[in-house]
Amino acid sequence: MVKAASMPDRTPIAADIIIGSGSSGSESSGSSPDASPFDARKNNSRIPGSAASGERCGVMPDLLPRTPIERSTPFLAFTKDGSSPSIDSQGAEEIRDMTVGSSETRQWFPSGVNSLPKIQAPLTARDREKSFVAYFGAGMSGSGTVNRPGRAQDTNQVQINVNPNPATTSNGLHSDSDAPEIRKYKKKFSGDILCAALWGVNLLIGTDSGLMLLDRSGQGKVYQLITRRRFEQMTVLEGQNILVTISGRKRRIRVYYLSWLKQKILRTEGVSGVELEKRNGWVNVGDLQGAVHFKIVRYERIKFLVVGLESTVEIYAWAPKPYHKFMAFKAFSQLTHLPLIVDLTVEKNSRLKVLYGSREGFHAIDLDSGSIDDIYTPANTETVVTPHCIVIMPNSNGMQLLLCYNNEGVYVSTYGKATKSVFLQWGETPSSVAYISTGQIMGWGNKAIEIRSVDTGHLDGVFMHKKAQKLKFLCERNDKVFFSSAKGGGACQIYFMTLNKPGLSNW
Repeated sequence: MVKAASMPDRTPIAADIIIGSGSSGSESSGSSPDASPFDARKNNSRIPGSAASGERCGVMPDLLPRTPIERSTPFLAFTKDGSSPSIDSQGAEEIRDMTVGSSETRQWFPSGVNSLPKIQAPLTARDREKSFVAYFGAGMSGSGTVNRPGRAQDTNQVQINVNPNPATTSNGLHSDSDAPEIRKYKKKFSGDILCAALWGVNLLIGTDSGLMLLDRSGQGKVYQLITRRRFEQMTVLEGQNILVTISGRKRRIRVYYLSWLKQKILRTEGVSGVELEKRNGWVNVGDLQGAVHFKIVRYERIKFLVVGLESTVEIYAWAPKPYHKFMAFKAFSQLTHLPLIVDLTVEKNSRLKVLYGSREGFHAIDLDSGSIDDIYTPANTETVVTPHCIVIMPNSNGMQLLLCYNNEGVYVSTYGKATKSVFLQWGETPSSVAYISTGQIMGWGNKAIEIRSVDTGHLDGVFMHKKAQKLKFLCERNDKVFFSSAKGGGACQIYFMTLNKPGLSNW
């Protein structure tokens, strides 16, 4: 345990960059009207392949026509790559008051240093706007807590095991390009944000009262798609033109057609010549009610939908045209342990197993034999398990798992045998845990966001909240991670973190 260097207190104030919607203008540092997303797409044919903002998805073209109309009109660009520089680097719809890592605000500390550098510039207005403070560069040994200077040590502070290998520059300080960034969208939501999924580069948002789309390619406009329906979980399958959801009072598995949602947006914008969808815009999967969690897993050319119900696990397989729907495959009912989260693994590319977590631990169902095995239960049988996620370890032939629950994680095989003598320990019990495509696992606690290596559990980095708040993971793609704040008597907002920075693995 080491004492991580800390940063001065900063009181959050109003953002200095306000991003408007509709016809209002926007201010973004370093951007000009000539570099607007519309111009970037209009001139895309003249841009070399390496400089283009992203490959166009044939299934999801731009929703609005490419005509020289007012630049205030939002353009919903649907591309395969969610990391388009024409979207994220311009900051056209993000507020930078949450940025941790901008050159004028970031503070880096060399290994083993437990105090601020002697030479420190006065705090600017932007310095005081940050709601997260990043801590890096802790030594390789020793113990301590994260503590801010000039403040008495709090016995309730988060204890964090730190063992990173920080990358430093020639003067012993960390490079400015190493830190990830956290940004916040200006839009405030009156209801609770329960889930989200990327559709192209845009974000579908499910709340306790409806479904919305956040235009990330234009002015940050929000489109109301469905009202008076609760959306608890969602996944976009662009190749199948569907959005799979758990929604409604009865928590059904309902599939919406993306083409139908697209038409609703076009009609909202008053685009003429829009052909009406002849079929119904949605369809329920089976007669399922009371769905708790689902997971979509691809095996060879088949997409399986695994659904956890109150006492049942059901598996569906996607049938292509002419059926174009999920069809029942297998079901396991009257389970002793009620599923809370579900997943599916393919052992050695041949054997399918359903994995699920319950209040008692984690379990596996062999799809061939139907046998149910306990793969992990805590030694303390009185402990109530809150399963967060099941991570199928990369390069393990689907045989090794990281099971995250409460404030820890264990490494076991699909047969319940421990695969590592170490275990992952969070600094505090997280409200959300998610495996990220960068090969890391993230935990959102009330006091900090921790980023850890999925292979070792070692802490790669931590963002401390300036005040306690509950955050919820929404979705991720490539190096982009989206999460939201809980309502808590006020409005909810969506945050977005970019992880893939040079030297990220060497914080």
